[in-house]
Amino acid sequence: QVQLVESGGGVVQPGESLRLSCTLSGSYFGSTFDIYAMGWYRQAPGKQRDFVAHITQGATTSYSDSVKDRFAISRDNAKNKMYLQMNSVKPEDTGVYFCIAGHGTEDYWGQGTQVTVSS
Repeated sequence: QVQLVESGGGVVQPGESLRLSCTLSGSYFGSTFDIYAMGWYRQAPGKQRDFVAHITQGATTSYSDSVKDRFAISRDNAKNKMYLQMNSVKPEDTGVYFCIAGHGTEDYWGQGTQVTVSS
């Protein structure tokens, strides 16, 4: 069974940086990490869950307009990890950040990690 665990959240001030990690464990019929497309979503209090960033199996990346040029998504297939480097954070970046792994029709979600940007 595939499981995802996010880490690295916390409280930061506007303009600071933070790096989130997502670790995948378990397997889909004996598969390896590199078969999954990965992504980050976030959910602010009282709002829907929104797309943040995506990285394909071949490491092609895409971002929402609100984080483009500030955030960077990456993956380390040897460590079964995905990262989100968050730079120049803003109060509107506050929320619970979830990672997702997708393969075919299967999607797996983590439990989320809280990021709070406040002065």
